[in-house]
Amino acid sequence: MNSSQFKHLLGRTILWLGMPIVFYLTGLLIYGSLNDYQPEKRLALIPFQNNDCPTVPISDLSFSIWNLGFGGLGRESDFFYDDGRFFFSGGKNTRTPRSLVDKNVEGILKVIDSLDSDFYLLQEVDLSSRRSHYINQTQAVGSVLEDYSGVYAENFLVPYVPIPVFEPWHAYGKAHSGLASFSRNQPHENTRIQLPGNFSWPTRVFSLDRCLNWQRYPTENGRELIVVNVHNSAYDADGALKEQQLELLRQLLLEEYEKGNYVIAGGDWNMCPPYFRFDGYMPGRAQGYTQINIPELFFPGDWLWIYDATYPTNRKTKTPYKPGDTFVTLIDFFLVSPNVSVKEVNTIHLDFEYSDHQPVKMVVDLQ
Repeated sequence: MNSSQFKHLLGRTILWLGMPIVFYLTGLLIYGSLNDYQPEKRLALIPFQNNDCPTVPISDLSFSIWNLGFGGLGRESDFFYDDGRFFFSGGKNTRTPRSLVDKNVEGILKVIDSLDSDFYLLQEVDLSSRRSHYINQTQAVGSVLEDYSGVYAENFLVPYVPIPVFEPWHAYGKAHSGLASFSRNQPHENTRIQLPGNFSWPTRVFSLDRCLNWQRYPTENGRELIVVNVHNSAYDADGALKEQQLELLRQLLLEEYEKGNYVIAGGDWNMCPPYFRFDGYMPGRAQGYTQINIPELFFPGDWLWIYDATYPTNRKTKTPYKPGDTFVTLIDFFLVSPNVSVKEVNTIHLDFEYSDHQPVKMVVDLQ
């Protein structure tokens, strides 16, 4: 075989080997684009649980926030995407084994029950996802909070997430997840509000559609309480998406306060509060992580960012959790309007046993 023949054969071989990959990737993009979830900017939500307590008292109201990590990010788990991997998993978890998901979900339910809060604002609650073995976590939490109203807002609805791209047998698969809000009172308005900004195509096709889960309640003094479940964008290194989302949130919340209403927003902001040092728990040991802060004067000074700095609320998932080694920070907290008086706030220190986040509980009076 001469040189010309060899080059011809090599070219044909590369072509035949490359064509299946091209067809596979093209098929993924077409399928994903055709099934891209494109929600309305505002969508009325129907509660999946109801109660008969419409009026909220104004004293000793307790709120708990918690990103459940879809039951798949307990202390034993790592996650390939958090390690910067996209094409191959590199031996990292794409899906946590069923036994660990069951352990995490069982522990989460016990903690939620023990918190005994009036309001629960939960993020990354799976309805039917391959990553959590299709456990209906909304229903599971609802079975513990059976006397509560419950409202669910989808923010991750993708029939097939194809990463890691070149390991289809390990693919993330179907994702159906969102924000679940529970209350001892029955809201008279429930709205999914789409947050602005998204990644460029094709990343956006397989990414979360960030939103607010918004409830409006009548209070016993004739005013209204606005409760907002928040989960802002992650993986936007420059914070451009978060900035757009914060701007909309600011407009909406200030408008409600100007009407004389009470406003409480809480959840996983994927940012640190103003002035909070992102590596404060591990100074000088950020391990390549960065976490931007909410701008210092983004809200008027009489609005308060409420958190307990005693313990971190988030750990990173490049590796399983190792106290003292795994990077931790604080990105789960509340924002309250000036007419809300905060009596106490506590991070529930679970040492990240069931999720890569820790719950935070706050008690307030409405003035």
